[in-house]
Amino acid sequence: MKARPRRFARLASAGVSAIAVVALALSGCSSPAASTPSAPRSSDGVTGTITVFAAASLTKTFTELGTRFEAAHPGTKVTFSFAGSSDLVSQLTAGAPADVFASADQANMTKAVNAKVTSGSPVDFATNVLAIAVPPGNPAHVSGFADLASPSVKTVVCAPQVPCGAATAKVERSAGVTLKPVSQESSVTDVLGKVTSGEADAGIVYATDVKGAGSAVESVPFPEAAKTVNVYPISVVAQAPNAAGGKAFVAYVTGPAGRAVLAAAGFGAP
Repeated sequence: MKARPRRFARLASAGVSAIAVVALALSGCSSPAASTPSAPRSSDGVTGTITVFAAASLTKTFTELGTRFEAAHPGTKVTFSFAGSSDLVSQLTAGAPADVFASADQANMTKAVNAKVTSGSPVDFATNVLAIAVPPGNPAHVSGFADLASPSVKTVVCAPQVPCGAATAKVERSAGVTLKPVSQESSVTDVLGKVTSGEADAGIVYATDVKGAGSAVESVPFPEAAKTVNVYPISVVAQAPNAAGGKAFVAYVTGPAGRAVLAAAGFGAP
């Protein structure tokens, strides 16, 4: 009668061992599925969000460059803040967090450097020239820069502190023509918007803006534009939250891949 408990104990022990074996086998089979795959990382170690402050005239081109950069650097995300260069400098000096600053002229970059909101020496990466944008069909019959001074032509320009506005003022002085615009906008994209919406007969923008707008506008060439060329510099921002990412993005923009995209958009070499 006493053997039965011992045999039962042996059977119970064997049952526990079998259960343990099965449990281990199941845990071994399920461990790969339960593990969390690591996020892809760039081969050069660059990762995380990269915040870029860039001139409004770079909107379309930099958006494309951002997408290409992310593809070339897995694990990164490029976010942009596009505005007039002067507005961006004001934001940076006020402490707005960013990793990269790209200006549409050297004057505003110099302001950023003097305010000590940039790191290292800025690098020139592109050039641009002014263009006259008019609605399709050119209803006001604008044929040159001097026509923009006519009271019958509703002309829109950038504000003087904005790079395209400063360039327009230089053309006015060299051409001896004084414009009386119906409005002065804070960015070149706002000027283009006034033309494409039909609120203006003409607007002074960049050649790249006209090209990027496609059939939405037409361009009126004027020789005075050749006398004023805007040079675009770019720099990593001091106190950048992602300095490594900022340096990588600047290198990408100024490298072969970036220059190819910029050239296709109509920007000139620095």
